[in-house]
Amino acid sequence: MTDQTYQPTLSQLRAFVAIAEYRHFGTAATRLNVSQPTLSQALASLENGLGLQLIERSTRRVLVTPAGKRLLPQAMATLEAADRFVASAAGTGLGGTLRMGIIPTIAPYILPTLLPELRKQLPSLVPHVIEDQTARLLDSLRTGVLDVALLALPTDASGLLEIRLFTEEFVLVVPRGHEFAGRTDLRPADLDSLPLLLLDEGHCLRDQTLDLCRSHNAHPGAVGDTRAASLATVVQCVAGELGVTLIPEMAVAAETSRGTLDIARFAGPAPGRTIGLAFRASSARAEDFERLADIIRGHRPE
Repeated sequence: MTDQTYQPTLSQLRAFVAIAEYRHFGTAATRLNVSQPTLSQALASLENGLGLQLIERSTRRVLVTPAGKRLLPQAMATLEAADRFVASAAGTGLGGTLRMGIIPTIAPYILPTLLPELRKQLPSLVPHVIEDQTARLLDSLRTGVLDVALLALPTDASGLLEIRLFTEEFVLVVPRGHEFAGRTDLRPADLDSLPLLLLDEGHCLRDQTLDLCRSHNAHPGAVGDTRAASLATVVQCVAGELGVTLIPEMAVAAETSRGTLDIARFAGPAPGRTIGLAFRASSARAEDFERLADIIRGHRPE
């Protein structure tokens, strides 16, 4: 039974949140820059004070209990408020820890310019980057494990707000010398019967590509025969003449510089995607995320 006079410390809440996020005591201790015994003691003190088991630990895995799942969003909100308090005292709106999720088809192309700019403009900000597929990022947002996510919009997720950043076109990557190489007048229907290579299931770019084909009655060949977990792998399969693929504009420079590849572009209005930020509607950091959005817009990959 919870002691009504008990007041958890921020250190105890940070220990609980870190363990719930990483599901590993050693990793959580490293991220908090404390020893593992110190982390375990902080969690034990929190659980004893609340009279609840928040984390179930065995020799093989770490689980968040039902009580832990219920209280995790509130623990995150408390830490978020504390970070905002310190940042406000220091005269900076966006500071402290920011747990930012990013989908894999954005992270490698935007982080090289975004992270240095964040260090320059927001020196008190400590970003924690989590790269994952859209569905898991949305789940982490809803449970409070993440503060904000950079992904393709719309998410169609309840309880979340979105900030639109920019749109970008899809570009067709083909082997060197392909009949479509260099064209700028493609239509989505031209994808019909092409050996189209896709990312594995769970990646939103895969779903966007298939939706594009369906909406224009295009029926690419060999869909799903070759799948990969990264755009880099898909593009190298194109270089090996296993097929063709669609990639977002921001990935073109990085991914087509390796291997014997050509590109083709669609006639306007070209198919593409909208990139934006998503965060909990209950978050008190909407103004901070608008500031983050302005920085991202000003330093998007060319």
